[in-house]
Amino acid sequence: MDYLWTPWRYQFVSQASKETGCIFCQAAQLGDDARALIGHRGQKNFVILNLFPYTTGHSMIVPYAHVADLAACDSETLAEMMTLARRLQMALGSLYHPQGFNVGMNLGRAAGAGVADHLHLHVLPRWTGDTNFMTTIAETRLEPEDVSVTYEKLHRALAETSP
Repeated sequence: MDYLWTPWRYQFVSQASKETGCIFCQAAQLGDDARALIGHRGQKNFVILNLFPYTTGHSMIVPYAHVADLAACDSETLAEMMTLARRLQMALGSLYHPQGFNVGMNLGRAAGAGVADHLHLHVLPRWTGDTNFMTTIAETRLEPEDVSVTYEKLHRALAETSP
């Protein structure tokens, strides 16, 4: 039997049942963007890395306002969200040279939202063949880069990428 060392998964498993409150609101209010993995703050939204990413660079754009769906979100927030999505795509593209991107939202638990009560837009860099046998057979993903390294790279790239 082969063993894969994934220490970040223990953090997820051990803390998942203990979480109370909104993880996005808590991150925005933490006061330590590096610890919260917030790579950029806009006027109405912030860019945060997914702590348990599907691919390296998996980020989310999150409104500061705690709203659950598009209907509850004001037009300025939605417009900035798209501007940040473009900026994030450019930054991730320059860092990782992906062959494509997934950009999207899961609205509600039935649609697959892990955090259903706070709207967020996922931006995932993608490469041909990045769904390997581990994902297909073992429901396990392998990430080649620690999320703290990704944060440092993305934080710098977003600072250098103009809106």
